This record gives sequence, structure tokens and C-alpha cells, in this order.
Amino acid sequence: MSLVDGQKIDPAHEERKSQIKKAALKVFAQHGLTGTKMSMIAAEAGISQGLTYRYFQSKDVLLTELVQEAVEEAHTTIKNIHSYSSTPIEQMRLLTRRMLEENHKNYFLILQQANISPNVPNDVTILLKQYSTRNIINELIPLFVKGQQIGQFCEGDPYELLYLFFSVITGLMLQDIPSSSLNNPHSVELIMKILQ
Repeated sequence: MSLVDGQKIDPAHEERKSQIKKAALKVFAQHGLTGTKMSMIAAEAGISQGLTYRYFQSKDVLLTELVQEAVEEAHTTIKNIHSYSSTPIEQMRLLTRRMLEENHKNYFLILQQANISPNVPNDVTILLKQYSTRNIINELIPLFVKGQQIGQFCEGDPYELLYLFFSVITGLMLQDIPSSSLNNPHSVELIMKILQ
């Protein structure tokens, strides 16, 4: 056992909790927030439903933790894109690849579902105020304008072009196409043509 913030952390406990969250992320992404049951998450994790409740009091508690991670992941991904020392088009290409990776895709889908679901927990509503397509686009506009200035991106309203770009990616994610089919050089280049 190790100490984190003065508390003992059992590696086996943390591993099981991570296993449940990974299963929940997949099930929420596939079945939506209302279509997901704790029994489905337990089955995906390969454990009993009772054991799932030992780690998470309810589906809402589990959902809130996943949305928190998803918001943090979205912000970290954007921050990392800005720190990647390359051309604007390479940075957007990297962002596109990251968004289409299986884990990122599921985080993105859970955020989309939480945004459109009517009965999400109050804590989730508060978290979602930190994440919106508008906020993400606003963070990317300076990069996009720089790319336009050097001729890497097409002319036009940066917000409209980036909104279209994210709409296409969201549409592809919602089609439930395997990430391996989307996240390959040819597919990424086709998506990038929207911006060029």
C-alpha cells in the first residue's frame, strides 16, 4: 500500500476501480446514459453487480466520475496540442488522431450524451459547463488563424470551419465505426480536407 494525500491506497482496490470505470465508459458510450444499467457494467467488467456497488454507490456516482475524467482529458488534449512544436496543420492532425482513439472516442461520446440527456446528476451539469464545443473551438481559433495566415487552412470564418470539422468527427463517432477504421492515415487525411 502507498500513501496519497495522507490516505492509504490499496493497488488492488485501485485496479478494480479502474476496471469498473473502463467497462462503464464502454457501456455508456454504446448504450447511452439511460440505457446503461449497473448490471451491464458489471457484466462488461466481468464481476458481480454487488461488487460494483462496493466501489460506486450508484450509476450516477460512476457517471459523475467518468464525466470529470472526460472533461479533464479534453482540456489536457487541447493543452498538449498547443505544446506540440509543429505546424498548425500537424497539430490539428494530431488532435484528429487523438479524438478518434478508442478511449478518447468513448470519453467524447459520454460528454455528448451527458449534454443531451435530460436527467443527468447535478454534479454532471456543473462539470459540463466547463466543457462545450464552443469552449474547445475558442481554444483552437488562434492555432487555426495562424494556419490560415501561412496558407495551411482554407479561408473563411475560423469558428464556422472548426464547428463543421467537429460536427463531422462527432457524426463519425456516433456511427459506431471501429476506431481502427477511422484512426488511420487515409481517414485522418480525408477529415483534414475539411480544413484545407
